[in-house]
Amino acid sequence: MTRAATDRPRAHLLRSLLRDETGVALPELALVLPLFLLLIFGLIDFGRMGYEFVMANKATDLAARLAATLPPVCPGVATENNRGVVAVGTVPPRFGTGCASAASVCAAPATVTCTAAVDSASATAIWDQVHPLMPGYSSRANLAFSYSYDANLGFLGGPYVPVVTVEITGLSFPFVSPLGAMAAFAGGSWEGFSPTIPFPTISVSLPGEDLAQGEAG
Repeated sequence: MTRAATDRPRAHLLRSLLRDETGVALPELALVLPLFLLLIFGLIDFGRMGYEFVMANKATDLAARLAATLPPVCPGVATENNRGVVAVGTVPPRFGTGCASAASVCAAPATVTCTAAVDSASATAIWDQVHPLMPGYSSRANLAFSYSYDANLGFLGGPYVPVVTVEITGLSFPFVSPLGAMAAFAGGSWEGFSPTIPFPTISVSLPGEDLAQGEAG
């Protein structure tokens, strides 16, 4: 057999290999599949985050409504409106005068803050109501309470009626997808093998519920 005759089958085989497209989609699949899975798991993660944010909003609303009607969660909250500083030679305001009628009619108590981790009946009652709505990785320390003075809410000698603020704070949302690793570059952190990003702080303020009115109310 001549060399030319031997080369013809080889050339035919080479052309067959060049025309064969079997497995050509595998490299494309290898490139596209990770991106597709990243997108799917990213949607799941952000869906989880959206759900937990909505439920945490509801928990904050409920906690604020309860805190506005129950005895203070935090120790040291004032119980009545005491008289403010009275200048020498002036007539002190009468009891029953609205705190907002003039400056320094009532002494402004300091703002008192604490978390639901304090040992109080109100803290326990509120946490028992709201913790089913809270993210599963939250604790009582993530539910904060603040009692601040507002002159429009009381009268001299009457019960102290603060503005009650409830916050959910200090949470970090854990990702299960690689998107969390990307989010770490934008201010997240690594906890074990689970990357996280800060969970948005949620805050609700309501006036304490006391309808007693002074003469200027």
